[in-house]
Amino acid sequence: MTKPLILSIGEAMVELSETGQSDQWRLGIAGDTLNTAWYLRRLLGNDWRVGYMSRVGQGNFSQRMLDFLTAEGIESAHVSRDPAREIGLYAISLTNGERSFSYWRDTSAAKALADDPALLHNALEGCKIAYLSGITIAILSPSARQTLHAALKTARAAGTTVVFDPNLRPRLWDNATAMRTGIEGTAALADLVLPSFDDEATHFGDADMQATISRYLSLGARHVVVKNGGGPMCFGGAEGHGDITDLTPETPVDTTSAGDSFNAGYLAAWLNGADCATAIRAGHALSREVIGHRGALVPQAVAAVTSR
Repeated sequence: MTKPLILSIGEAMVELSETGQSDQWRLGIAGDTLNTAWYLRRLLGNDWRVGYMSRVGQGNFSQRMLDFLTAEGIESAHVSRDPAREIGLYAISLTNGERSFSYWRDTSAAKALADDPALLHNALEGCKIAYLSGITIAILSPSARQTLHAALKTARAAGTTVVFDPNLRPRLWDNATAMRTGIEGTAALADLVLPSFDDEATHFGDADMQATISRYLSLGARHVVVKNGGGPMCFGGAEGHGDITDLTPETPVDTTSAGDSFNAGYLAAWLNGADCATAIRAGHALSREVIGHRGALVPQAVAAVTSR
């Protein structure tokens, strides 16, 4: 029997992160949807396949990304190659544990990941879970975004569960209206939406987490879990409604991948049969470990939560 596939869709880039020593940087491969796939691969064990869908170039750094996926056990069959563009680059700078980013992605090959409807159909056909983010759709042209929406709608009708993290990045959009329209249009196709309240309050004007839940449910999402920077969280929708108020915060060393790792911890627990509240606590536990280290991908964090 073929194992179920969770397919993460988006942009992976070369990552430069500070090591904590002057003028020394660590080179890696990361990106929000890839980060979640990486944590899922380590959390789900052999019961699931984890795949990545993106587009890269033909140069050495693009090959490095493909080699990385293979080494980490993440399927790369749906990463296409571009003859003209290359993989993007970003650098993380830290101030008191809070991150800021510098990007070199204007000619990223991933911008064309949804240009071909046939490739999307093939990638999503038979997929159990499709995971994407606001960055996934932000880097696409309007026509490619529509192509991706159509493919997700078809896949969802065929039984694929669509999971969406809005992950709002205003700099990637032409304007605020385009961002809000794109995010809400994608959320309307999702079974599970995983927004962050600070972003939603800033860019959608939500007064509280319940307002965020109500807005996404009204668009057509089935269930919503609102992240809150380590503070109390809320959830609502098809799996019930509730508040989680007993989460222990952590002083961060590096908040990179905090939300990405939460999503992976939540999904892994949920896919293994946990209820929403238990899955939230699992996601929080992983994220809390991740932000205690530098960089996006932290093996020690997975080891800490899986050994408990």
